[in-house]
Amino acid sequence: MTTTTLAVLVPLLPFLGAAAGLLLGRTAPGYVRPLAVLPTLVGAVLAVVVAARQGGGPAIDAATRLTPTGSVPIDLALHLDGFAVLVAVLVGLVATCVQIYSTGYLRDDPRYPSYAALVSLFTAAMLLVVYSGDLMVLMVGWEIMGICSYFLVGHYWETPEARAASLKAFLVTKLGDVPFLIGLFALAADTGTFRITGILGAVANGGLDHPTVIALLLLAGVAGKSAQFPLHTWLPDAMAGPTPVSALIHAATMVAAGIYFVARLLPVFAESGAALVVLAVMAAVTMIGSGLAALAQDDIKRVLAYSTIGQLGYMSGALAVGDRGAAVFHLLSHGAFKAVLFLAAGVVIHAAGTNSLAAMSRMGGLAKRIPDAYWTMTVALLALAAIPPFAGFFSKEAVLVAAEHTALGDRHVAPAAAGWTVLVAGLLAAVLTAAYATRLWLLAFRGRGAEVPDHGRQPVAMTAVLWVLAIPTIAFGLTVGVITDWFDGHSLTPTVTTAVLSTGVALVGGLVTYAAWRHTTALAARTPVGAVVAHPDAEPALVEAEAMTHHTAGYGDTPGTPDPADPGRLLLGPLHHHAATGFHLDALYTKLFVRPVQAAASLVRFLDREVVDTYVRGSGTGARLLGTAVRRAQTGNVQTYLSALLAGSLVLAIAAVVFATVNAGS
Repeated sequence: MTTTTLAVLVPLLPFLGAAAGLLLGRTAPGYVRPLAVLPTLVGAVLAVVVAARQGGGPAIDAATRLTPTGSVPIDLALHLDGFAVLVAVLVGLVATCVQIYSTGYLRDDPRYPSYAALVSLFTAAMLLVVYSGDLMVLMVGWEIMGICSYFLVGHYWETPEARAASLKAFLVTKLGDVPFLIGLFALAADTGTFRITGILGAVANGGLDHPTVIALLLLAGVAGKSAQFPLHTWLPDAMAGPTPVSALIHAATMVAAGIYFVARLLPVFAESGAALVVLAVMAAVTMIGSGLAALAQDDIKRVLAYSTIGQLGYMSGALAVGDRGAAVFHLLSHGAFKAVLFLAAGVVIHAAGTNSLAAMSRMGGLAKRIPDAYWTMTVALLALAAIPPFAGFFSKEAVLVAAEHTALGDRHVAPAAAGWTVLVAGLLAAVLTAAYATRLWLLAFRGRGAEVPDHGRQPVAMTAVLWVLAIPTIAFGLTVGVITDWFDGHSLTPTVTTAVLSTGVALVGGLVTYAAWRHTTALAARTPVGAVVAHPDAEPALVEAEAMTHHTAGYGDTPGTPDPADPGRLLLGPLHHHAATGFHLDALYTKLFVRPVQAAASLVRFLDREVVDTYVRGSGTGARLLGTAVRRAQTGNVQTYLSALLAGSLVLAIAAVVFATVNAGS
């Protein structure tokens, strides 16, 4: 079987599994789990075979014309280069682990059949994006992922949070997709094709007439899909969905699609230095802002959500300095350890038997009760904090090395300003990443909150996949010297300067957070039950609210009460409240966009009801009155009719005489 045939089967199998799962979900529920797991598993195995056959060599292209369009043709095309085949392996691996994990996590959920089918469809759509060689076909997978995320985030539609989160995710990403689609059409108009190879060839020959406009339009869609500032606000709220969905979205689909798209078309963006600077600034704001926000969150899944936003910022930063190898390398390593983090968080939530104990301040006694989640999450947090020799260290180093080379002028793909922006922001974000990773580990596993109820051992389907994904989390970075063929032969090895700087600042961030935790723990131990521990600069209203909350229960001594030893509040000080709310961006967008749109809708409704409906009602009333008048004239009396006829004839005769007289006189 040829490599292209195998590549076609990779997205096709999960798609067929989704279709079969939807058809048989009610009539043959016993087939739902096999249909969810096996097609995705076989697709993942085939993706590995395709990657091995491609071997980092020349790209493999195959295409067939879908239909004549009369202008720019649309082809059903495959483009298999080193980046595509490796990302497909990541998608297949994570999706398979999520499907296996979900059989235990949602084993009692009555809507599991539709959930599993949507996860398979989600996987097929992302694989279509990865392998597609035509931008219009890529756009199909892009939009299918959008609608799948809407349904999966809103899986628990009984809760208002899930309904609001699914709608918000859909609308915010669609807000970016509108200029994205315009950018695709403009790109095709300039180059005369939707084929990726044709576009890159035209760019190499100087055939792009409007690079800055096109790049900025495309970046709007990327910002929405990959949750970059300022269109990132949907991702933390999307945590209202099932935790396995969060793992899939954050690790291998949806948010990875935007980064992968820019990596595929990086020469288009590299034609505009202004666009690369904009991307660098966007990445810098995203990295630092999300790090501060993660340090202030109490919900474990929201911490991980802001963490994803920040790590995507690193990938965007690598693209801003023109290094797609570093961006995709970090995408791959991040996919492994972020999947571990979310699935381990799901074990924590599942062990508690409820989503309510996702608050880290209310956790305690977890290390011994769920050892699989404890150890794998510890490894994944070390990778997130970029501590050597874990995968996150090598991939984050690749980003910083690329930024360093651009800043110092050793690489001229992007302006030096973009390099300095990404390098400085990346080092600051490294401090914040280590800080919130340390805080998460301390609060979740060493906290003084209420102990999680003991529901016995977790299902093997949930714990086994954690160890499977922990393998690339530990070892993937060590393959940096082996996989260079898949990355255009570009070296991804770290340099001494960036390695010492990034590791040093990460250790500082972790140690300072640990010291702050020890300080707040000692302070809490000396605080009487019912008293409130707060930072001296905390807002008085917030302190009063906490006093009302804790007056009746105390800290950590009653089940369900929070642990006051939160180093995030001490480290952030007066900034904590703003960071906890995401720096009020949702409130700002509500004032700038939501309320004006609602006011305009109210005005349109008023005009429709009071103006348009008035004319409609008036015409009906006029017709009714005319009908009443005509009806009254129909008396049924023949003498009345004859009298009216004679009177009318007389009036007409007089009018005719008058008209004739006037004409004769003139």
